[in-house]
Amino acid sequence: MACCSPAAQKKHRGGVCPVNRQKGQSVDSETLRHLIRSSKRGEVKDAGYCFCKAPDCDTVYYHPESGQCFEKGDLIVRVGLKETEDPVWVCYCFGISKKMIVDEITRTGKSASGGRIRRDVAAGNCACEIKNPSGRCCLGEVLAVEKEAQKAWEAP
Repeated sequence: MACCSPAAQKKHRGGVCPVNRQKGQSVDSETLRHLIRSSKRGEVKDAGYCFCKAPDCDTVYYHPESGQCFEKGDLIVRVGLKETEDPVWVCYCFGISKKMIVDEITRTGKSASGGRIRRDVAAGNCACEIKNPSGRCCLGEVLAVEKEAQKAWEAP
């Protein structure tokens, strides 16, 4: 199944993060196996993990039943939505950061990132399910960053 297919983008219900008590979204164990540091990879269970979307929580993955957590430092990538300093990744498959989008809009007046990603996804060149910590397609986040940066650029 392609990571950006409608089935893959379907919102899943997750358990509550044991650290911040906010509801997360389910994430496949395959995502964890690709992104958790090798020293902790053996601790990954077969199923049942959730992704914590809270920017101010260091927990990235948790297992609601066991209470097991993996934090930012347990991953081999930076989790863009949990970072405030560059690089703040918004697209893991094609290596696009928030700053890259802002810089492109500053230079040219627009961003082509969303269009490039759409073309690459259509060509089957994405792997969001194993590269993006959320395990989901990044296009929505990229488009939101483009919109926000475009609005800031156009403001007087």
